[in-house]
Amino acid sequence: MSLVLGLTGGIASGKSTVSHWLAEYGYPIVDADVIARQVVAPGTIGLRQLATLFSPAILTADGALDRQKLGRIVFADRRQLAQLTAITGPLIRQEINRQLVALKHAKKELIVLDVPLLFEGHYQQNADLTMVVYVDGSTQLQRLMVRNHLDEVTAKQRIASQWPLIAKRQMADIVIDNNDSLAATKQQVVKFLTQYGLQK
Repeated sequence: MSLVLGLTGGIASGKSTVSHWLAEYGYPIVDADVIARQVVAPGTIGLRQLATLFSPAILTADGALDRQKLGRIVFADRRQLAQLTAITGPLIRQEINRQLVALKHAKKELIVLDVPLLFEGHYQQNADLTMVVYVDGSTQLQRLMVRNHLDEVTAKQRIASQWPLIAKRQMADIVIDNNDSLAATKQQVVKFLTQYGLQK
């Protein structure tokens, strides 16, 4: 039996770091962000649908998706964000399900389902356990501004477009607190693996 861990967090919470560590331990990652890029790659139905909805102005000169232009549109308008999700959501879900089935068939001990919108998109239904990587609001804001070179207003807009981390914390089975050092965060990940008999 495979154990599916639904991993989530908020933007700039450290979820990707935790996912990277789990991958280093040899556990397969079903990464919704990677899949989200694949379903709107040049030549895909997904990209054609986005260009029709938001105009070809969201494409680069070589026909790829200009993520910054699209981001400025959807993060400023919840209705447009919902339209984006309506197009990409079913395509992402289909590929996630395909990968999960293949990994379960291969009898992988732990499968990490890495989804930023785990609860919002009801992907927790695909998981046996859920884990959230948590930071407090001020830390999240500062990290996002530094990481993405954003001003405070834009950074707050992006954070506000997601569920509050405190709400995800209340819903998760396991909370990884990433307010302290990376070493302290990693120690919590190792504790989880040990607790479930997964530490190699």
